[in-house]
Amino acid sequence: MKRLNFIIVFITAIVVLLLGRVYFLSIKSNTYYEELSKQNYIKRVYEAPSRGIIQDRNGVALAINNLGFSISVKPHLRSHKNKMILDKLCETISFHFPEFTKEELIKKYTKLDSAYKHTYVKLIDYIPYDDFFSKYTLFNSMENIQIESAIKRYYPFKNVASHVLGYVGRASREDINNNKVSKYSGIIGKNGLEKFYNEKLQGQLGYKDVKVNALNKYLEILDEKEVSTDNNIKTTLDIELQEFIQKEFADQSGAVIVMNANTGEILSAGSFPEFDNNIFVNGITHKEWETLRNDFNHPFTNKLINGLYPPGSVWKMGVALAFLENGVDINTSLYCSPELKLGERVFRDWKNEGHGWTDFRKAIRESVDVFFYRLSLKIGINEMHDTMGKLGFGEKTGIDQVNEFIGINPSKEWKKERYNKAWYMGETVISSIGQGYVLVTPMQVARYTAFLATGKLPQPHFFEENYKEPVAVDVNPKFLKLIRKGMFDVTNDSNGTAYWHVKNSKVTLAGKTGTAQVIGIPQSEKKRMKEHELEYYERSHAWLTTYAPYENPQYVITVIVEHGGHGGSAAGDLTAKIYNKMIALGYIQKN
Repeated sequence: MKRLNFIIVFITAIVVLLLGRVYFLSIKSNTYYEELSKQNYIKRVYEAPSRGIIQDRNGVALAINNLGFSISVKPHLRSHKNKMILDKLCETISFHFPEFTKEELIKKYTKLDSAYKHTYVKLIDYIPYDDFFSKYTLFNSMENIQIESAIKRYYPFKNVASHVLGYVGRASREDINNNKVSKYSGIIGKNGLEKFYNEKLQGQLGYKDVKVNALNKYLEILDEKEVSTDNNIKTTLDIELQEFIQKEFADQSGAVIVMNANTGEILSAGSFPEFDNNIFVNGITHKEWETLRNDFNHPFTNKLINGLYPPGSVWKMGVALAFLENGVDINTSLYCSPELKLGERVFRDWKNEGHGWTDFRKAIRESVDVFFYRLSLKIGINEMHDTMGKLGFGEKTGIDQVNEFIGINPSKEWKKERYNKAWYMGETVISSIGQGYVLVTPMQVARYTAFLATGKLPQPHFFEENYKEPVAVDVNPKFLKLIRKGMFDVTNDSNGTAYWHVKNSKVTLAGKTGTAQVIGIPQSEKKRMKEHELEYYERSHAWLTTYAPYENPQYVITVIVEHGGHGGSAAGDLTAKIYNKMIALGYIQKN
């Protein structure tokens, strides 16, 4: 009986397996092969959208797409029997467009064609519309050639705001692996806003599901998805103001930032010298590359966020706040001689005869080095570090640009970690006036100036998507009011370091100059050399950071002129001109 049961179970199992296999072959496999069959005759053709336009705040186009045509050639023409056809095609293209030689076209075709390629080989990516239009009928009627519309990125203002805008370039294999759209558009943002907002600017792919026959001929469209069109960007920039500033800055090196003190909107931001972004879109020549690369003024560096400079005396307002926050009396007055001796070191004031009795307001107005030297020793570097840190130094501003640097806001711990060395008192002294290890970017200084004007740290931005509510900083309002008075005196008191240089401004402003040394002064030198007596690249960087109107702060202007010497003389007149231009453009009311 047991044997019979075993046989029945065995036979039943075999029957079930056979039935399961029959089901799989007749039902499941049919579905699988049906899907496979669809792939043989349904082809999905992707379409990349036109890259979004970048505009200024008034709708003026800053980055556009020029229309043109591309030329592709039928694959599999490399064989001996088809060689004459390929030669003739390349010869015809070269005849009408001499910038493309026959030899170059054949070489490119040979590289791109293969036995497995079933789509046309693109030999020329872009020919301008006006150059091609008269020849369109000729080429479109030619067998073995495919003509398609093409676009090329173009920056109509050329070298104006080039660092901010950035540029596009040909998508690399890595780009294509990480970004599907770039596979079909062929380009991708490489720098600036073009890179930061690449996802938005490139848009979303569209596609068509097309029924094709065995010869790959389109028969009908079965399904379709339109490309996205909402991919333009209207920035906060004012290109008229940007052009004005670039013209006034002339052939100097440095940076200028004009920012809304309350929101962080940037109206203008120039890193000088600028360069024409179109050379990267068109393909930069070796000569152009070498010229830019070897320029001592570093045109490739976006100095707004990657330029690291000693802040010099524009650092002093934050250091004064550190003193006040760490127990120094608000009414403190010190007698400031021409120098401070510390062991065998001598730390000199910029003024050879010294400043005499000095309080906080005078220390900012006349930029009294010895005042800061002495009080820095009272509180120490870590306390200064903490205050400057909450004012935005040693961290990113959050601006919508790529690879922003954070600078250096030094402390004892920072030096130990960086160099495995102890901190010295003399380093505290020079840090108090924005020298030594201290390094900042112009964008950090602009943001810090906005805080001094409003009590809040805004996030600088060029596009509304990157707006964030300004952050209130925990600082005693009484201390901040005193600092503002000192900054008012800098530009409005005859003893102020910028007074004589901003007199032409039609709006009341407050600010601070800075002279940031790029070389050390030997201890043996009893008297400082004048800036104009130094070799150009040994001269100090010149800072002037301001806000206006004083009573109702609306805008910040931060200027750094590399090797410009004194901040007031190098940047004062330019700053006044910018404020007056802003009045003319309606941003600020005249006094």
